[in-house]
Amino acid sequence: MRFASNVANLYKKANAFSKRVVGMHEAMFPPGTPVRVTQTVQRREGSYKSEVIGVVEAWEDQPTGSWFAHGKDDKLWLSRLTLRKLDGEMSMLVMDDQTKIAKLEPAS
Repeated sequence: MRFASNVANLYKKANAFSKRVVGMHEAMFPPGTPVRVTQTVQRREGSYKSEVIGVVEAWEDQPTGSWFAHGKDDKLWLSRLTLRKLDGEMSMLVMDDQTKIAKLEPAS
């Protein structure tokens, strides 16, 4: 029973983190802002970095496809950023504590 309670608390914290991230980043990087997003994934073989450059299209919380107890509508919600890359491709990125966002100067 204690395990289930700990898991429920973790998902509540994750959902609260998601809401704070979207609100904070949405204010700092509104739609139309050119940005560089760097994400780091920790792996056994070492970290992997990925970089995406584009223009912010939207910020939103979206549920995962998985079921998790005690989340809104019994889902784990993740903060997602939609970017439009220079070639027109749309990319949806999941924001986490390893994600860094930098504002870029518009091309002149």
